[in-house]
Amino acid sequence: MTTVGRLEVICGPMFAGKTTELIRRLRLHADSGEAVLAVKPARDTRYGAGALRSHARDSFIALEMHGAGELLTLAVQAGIIGIDEAHFFGADLAGPVAALVASGKRVIISGIERDHRGRPFPPFPDLLCEADEVLKLATVCARCGAPAIHSHRLFENDDPIAVGGPGEYEARCRVCFRAGA
Repeated sequence: MTTVGRLEVICGPMFAGKTTELIRRLRLHADSGEAVLAVKPARDTRYGAGALRSHARDSFIALEMHGAGELLTLAVQAGIIGIDEAHFFGADLAGPVAALVASGKRVIISGIERDHRGRPFPPFPDLLCEADEVLKLATVCARCGAPAIHSHRLFENDDPIAVGGPGEYEARCRVCFRAGA
């Protein structure tokens, strides 16, 4: 019998609860005795090393990756792999994720699918097409209270990835995002 892999994608703007949902899913698998691996980008140092951490301070032990190429080596022993902040790894993440799924592993990914300009954030165009399940989260617009789907950067920086949190980014609805751009 062939083991069938699975790809689950959790996406949305900053402050929508993506990491919280990833941690919830990983805990369910870990609590049932499955071999779980959580990884995060080494570049994301907002709340410290060695764990996935939500803005609400929920946490789950994790390894840090410097690049997507490390994923296949790290995931050898795990059947469930959780990847937080997938957009930090760019388009290079899609290949290793596809290989893990093809080998029968369950991969659960969270991240922002649109950059601070509202454009598709690699690797999400590829991941969303291949996903068995997509949970697209929204939050409340910091300006008007409507459903927010964008992450608006409050500081000048042309780098596609600029690590930040509350006070540096705001969740915004379509109207307020365009007005503030």
